[in-house]
Amino acid sequence: MCTLILDNKLYLAPIEKTIQKALDIGTGTGIWAIDFADEHPSATVIGTDISPIQPTWVPPNLKFEIDDAQLEWTFADNDFDYIHIRCLMGSIDNWPLLYQRAFKATKPGGYIEHLDMDIQFTSDDGTVKEGDIMYEWSKVFIGAGEMMGRTFTIARNSKQLLEEAGFVDVVEKTYKIPVGGWMEDPKWKEIGRWDLLYLTTGLEGMALYILKNVLGWEFVQIQVYLAAMRKALLNKHLHGYYPINVVYGRKPGSSTE
Repeated sequence: MCTLILDNKLYLAPIEKTIQKALDIGTGTGIWAIDFADEHPSATVIGTDISPIQPTWVPPNLKFEIDDAQLEWTFADNDFDYIHIRCLMGSIDNWPLLYQRAFKATKPGGYIEHLDMDIQFTSDDGTVKEGDIMYEWSKVFIGAGEMMGRTFTIARNSKQLLEEAGFVDVVEKTYKIPVGGWMEDPKWKEIGRWDLLYLTTGLEGMALYILKNVLGWEFVQIQVYLAAMRKALLNKHLHGYYPINVVYGRKPGSSTE
């Protein structure tokens, strides 16, 4: 879905096709890293994650490593032409420190890019407003994140934090991701339909740990809450959306200096 949002692009940063080395932090299933390695066959691509869920059959220029990005990095300084982060909200304790480590590991003239969603559901026509379950769902996660010390609103602060880490020429783009196919534009109608499928099928997986382990809700309470949220998501009269932010920036200097 993110590729559709970015007009069939894997990234927005103005990197060269001939870059030598790239890092994908929190690679997950590795799909993005695989596509990036295919698109940049001359680059060495490393994908890191704490879970070994990546495929074994991958492009020859790609390797996956089991690694926790929150621990001390073992990569050399000035090592990567491009560092990519996607959809890690609620997973990182200290974003400023992560960005600082990424800055050290980026070559002069290299880029970092971070795509993440803002968990706050809203609408422009008042169909999703404060007090509605879609709006309040977001507040539940934001509150749980504060309890865990892991923010679900990193997308709101990424630009400032990247600049504070030392990156320059930082660009931020925000996209409204519709819930369902209510937008008239064919591109966003398709994205909305995919998003609705993603949300309704993955709702329990997204919420169970937070509601049960962090907030201490009982099983019946969780199921009633999830059923109400699914009903709201499927309500065609609600024109809800949430923002996705893409932020990229450059490390000062150049690789030839």
